[in-house]
Amino acid sequence: MPLSKKEVEAIAHLSRLSLTEAELDRFAAQLDAILGYVDALNKLDLSGLEPTTHAVSPGNRFREDVAKPGLSRADVASLAPELKADAIRVPRILEE
Repeated sequence: MPLSKKEVEAIAHLSRLSLTEAELDRFAAQLDAILGYVDALNKLDLSGLEPTTHAVSPGNRFREDVAKPGLSRADVASLAPELKADAIRVPRILEE
């Protein structure tokens, strides 16, 4: 059963859309096609199929967490703009 222009107007009103007559006609046809496709999907026999969230199982996409050596204290100190009491001193970014 095709959507009526009145039903499309109601949907547009709920969506806070103002549509012209031409848009109402065009969207009525498009929404009717979408609902027809959904109806065809609802008629499929899916008994025996397990529900899924993806067409293909995504699996674990993360790499192994492997500890690797980092920079030495001397390397970090050489990159620091200023050192004070063995700590890196940086410019203040917050005002008092």
